[in-house]
Amino acid sequence: MYAVFRTGGKQYRAKTGERLQVEKLDVEEGAVVSFDEVLLVGEGSDVKVGSPLLEGTSVTATVLRQGKSRKVPVVKFRRRKNYLRLGTHRQFFTEVEITAIGASSKAAPGKAAAKTAAKKPAARKTATKKPPVKEAAAKKPAAKKAATKKAANKKVSKKTSK
Repeated sequence: MYAVFRTGGKQYRAKTGERLQVEKLDVEEGAVVSFDEVLLVGEGSDVKVGSPLLEGTSVTATVLRQGKSRKVPVVKFRRRKNYLRLGTHRQFFTEVEITAIGASSKAAPGKAAAKTAAKKPAARKTATKKPPVKEAAAKKPAAKKAATKKAANKKVSKKTSK
């Protein structure tokens, strides 16, 4: 029997007894971990696919070790800009061994219900009523004066009759 489950933003296909390196989990070595986000369970031609998850199904695993992956080079480069940054990165992982695939325990939904029951709505503060603010008397804009044009002095040409 195999299952496809989701953890750490990735999907893994697992069989009972397999060892997988999954994204880092905050658990100690030797602890038992249950993955509840199961997408598919199958054996031969009998395959159950969830939409998106299978309800009441989980994958149980034992944590073998915590570790860091191999060193990966990181290069940041912009051409013609005199910009080059070289570095490395090592990703943390948790190695687990799959111990069981099947129905989840009934305690898991109880824990989820207890978590939601523990959350209480935040107390609302009563708004204190502020005294009304007197608005300043609106000033009327000054009236624009009509522009008067002065008559231009015209030169009068005297016509002489000849």
